[in-house]
Amino acid sequence: MKTCNGSRNQPGCLLLIFVCLVFFSTGCAHQNGIVPSESISAFTQGENLHLSAADRATASRKADIRADAPLENDLEDDLEDDLEDDFEDDLEDDLEDDLEDDLEDDLEDDLEDDLKDDLDEDDEEASVQVSDPLAPWNRVMFHFNDKLYFWVLRPVAKGYKAVAPSALRIGVKNFFQNLTAPIRMLNCLLQRKFRTAETELARFLINSTVGILGFGDVAENNPKFARPAEEDLGQTLAVYGLGDGAYIVWPILGPSTLRDSVGILGDRFLNPVTYVEMPTEALLGSTLVETVNETSFHTGDYEAIKEAAIEPYEAFRDAYLQHRKNKIEDTEEGPLERRYDNLIKEWIK
Repeated sequence: MKTCNGSRNQPGCLLLIFVCLVFFSTGCAHQNGIVPSESISAFTQGENLHLSAADRATASRKADIRADAPLENDLEDDLEDDLEDDFEDDLEDDLEDDLEDDLEDDLEDDLEDDLKDDLDEDDEEASVQVSDPLAPWNRVMFHFNDKLYFWVLRPVAKGYKAVAPSALRIGVKNFFQNLTAPIRMLNCLLQRKFRTAETELARFLINSTVGILGFGDVAENNPKFARPAEEDLGQTLAVYGLGDGAYIVWPILGPSTLRDSVGILGDRFLNPVTYVEMPTEALLGSTLVETVNETSFHTGDYEAIKEAAIEPYEAFRDAYLQHRKNKIEDTEEGPLERRYDNLIKEWIK
């Protein structure tokens, strides 16, 4: 091996030294784990690839978030709509419940008011009471009349109804109704019901002539001559302030009061039949015919009332008193300027 002696070989020696240094440094680098630039470059590229994948994943998540945003908005809108619908439904249900409760309360209040009114009316009806000191007599007469009805009057009335045509029975009823017109007319005058009195007189004249003695109720065909409420002397006495007196039940005649009994007797004197000379048998016969004929129109009514009554005697007593009270309290309505002659002229036209 040659040594670097002398100046001529000095460049060569320097080159040799540089080569040795390079070779030595390369070997040391491999031994100390120093990565070459190519390895560093490869590692850097791997890191870049890893970062790029992360970025892509992040971008993908962001894209998914952006894609899911409309769906979330739709879900939020649907949720809000559902909540609003539920709220509206609950509100409507609450309002309906409140209305139903109010309606039920109103109905209950109305029912209570009606019940109170009915009770008040019942109290008023119950107040239509008269003294009944003759109760033992009245009960005996009530049972007598009851047996007389079931054993005699009802069978006769049903047999008469079966054989007598309806037109005949109506004609007989009209005849007796027309015959007692003077009684009603005079009582209307005494009670100052002048318009009703004029109507009664007009009906009597029309039915007695055109209706052939009253068998035909011709006046009933014209609404202007409709049959008014019946008036009797018992009502007239009540209008003038006479009280009922004691309650009494008469045989055959039925329930009455002392005042109405006086009225019945007075109406007999006002009845034109009383002044017609006829045998007593004929008078009783006409009364029997009238009673049987009238009963034929009401068979079954008495039985229904009796069956519905807990105590028949008291039920019929209270019903009679209330009926008389209503008849006494009726009032005349309409103008008073129409006279019976004008009514007849209007009917003829």
